[in-house]
Amino acid sequence: MLGTGSVTLVGGGPGDPGLVTVAGREAIEQADVIVTDRLAPLAALAWARPDVEIIDVAKIPGGRSTSQEEINQLLVEHAKSGKNVVRFKGGDNFVFGRGSEELLACIHAGIDARAIPGVSSAIAAPAAAGIPVTHRGLTQGFTVISGHVPPGHPDSTLDYAALATSGTTIVVLMGVRTLSAICAALADGGLDPETPAAVIADGTMPSQRVIRATLSTIDEAAADIGAPAVAVIGHVADIECLKDKYSV
Repeated sequence: MLGTGSVTLVGGGPGDPGLVTVAGREAIEQADVIVTDRLAPLAALAWARPDVEIIDVAKIPGGRSTSQEEINQLLVEHAKSGKNVVRFKGGDNFVFGRGSEELLACIHAGIDARAIPGVSSAIAAPAAAGIPVTHRGLTQGFTVISGHVPPGHPDSTLDYAALATSGTTIVVLMGVRTLSAICAALADGGLDPETPAAVIADGTMPSQRVIRATLSTIDEAAADIGAPAVAVIGHVADIECLKDKYSV
C-alpha cells in the first residue's frame, strides 16, 4: 500500500507570476499533482515537473463549475494515494478563498496539510496602482470586504453603517457586480459621497487599468470594468490627499 502523501495550499498572488513566493515556487516544483484555479497565475505552472498531473477545477461565471466538495475529495484522494498535492489558487488561500475548508477536509481525513501564504490582491492591486491602503496621518487601518453578495442580501453579514463610520480604508474584493449597491449603502450609512474611490482591474498585470472617481461616481466611471478588479474607497485613493499628508 502506498504511503500517505501531503497537501500544500499555495497562494499564487494577485496575477503576476513574479509575485508567487519562493516557498510557493518550491512547492510547485516538487508537486506530483497540482489542482489549480482560473485566477491562479497559470504561467507559474511552467515551474512544475514534466510528469506532473494538472487538474483544472476552475469556477467559470455562468459556465462550468467544480463544487467545493469535489475539490476537497480530489485533494484527499490524491494525497491518500501517496502523491504530493499542491492546491494552487490566486491571491491568498485564506482570503475569500475557501482554503480553510480545504485544510479542514485534509485534517479530518488524516492528511498532512499546510498553507503557504500568498500576496493578497487586497493590498497588492492598490499598491501596483500607487495606492497605499494606509498612510501616516490619513488613515490608521483598512477593512477588506467581499462584494460577492450585495448589501441587504440574506447571506450578507456586513454592517455597512459601521463600515461607513469606521474611519478605515475600505477595500472591496469580488465587487464588480455589486459596487453600485455597496457605494449606496456606505453613503446611506454616512460616508461622504465625495470620498475618493478607485477601481483597479487586472492588478499587477500588463493589462492593469486604474479608474479614479468618488464614492458617488465610481460605479459609473468603472461601468465597463470586468472581473477581476479591486475597489478602494477612502482618502488614500486620491493622490492629492496623500500629498497633503506627506512628511519626512
